[in-house]
Amino acid sequence: MLTPQIKDKMLAVMQAGVDRSEATGFFRTALGLFYLSSLMTKETLDFKQIDRDYNRFIYHAIGKGHTITSILQYMSGEKVVRVVESKRFLKSFGELCTEVPVESIPFLLGLNLGVAKDISKIDVRGPVADYIERQRQLREEADS
Repeated sequence: MLTPQIKDKMLAVMQAGVDRSEATGFFRTALGLFYLSSLMTKETLDFKQIDRDYNRFIYHAIGKGHTITSILQYMSGEKVVRVVESKRFLKSFGELCTEVPVESIPFLLGLNLGVAKDISKIDVRGPVADYIERQRQLREEADS
């Protein structure tokens, strides 16, 4: 659920960006990750209402032309990798958005890629899949 506290956290993560482009990327990524993590529930979800709430917040935060759908599309593209590899983003997101552990980012990006593949039949190979694989390898090395 997109509470006023969550909205404030998303805006605070956005402020960690050093320019408009980076700030918008931080916002889109943080909000997309929160959206994806909120789907991990056994509760029945009213997607029409959820998407309406997100789209209203997105419009107020970064203006017209952006929706939760466009944010999820952004999160399956190359630009999101720069965000999730940014030390500023990871620090800000990790400190502010404790509901979504930083360690879950590769899983959530993989979930998003899987949905994108199922819906649009796109080829999911590319920078995001490469990032997910690098993170898996790093995790395995750390565990051994």
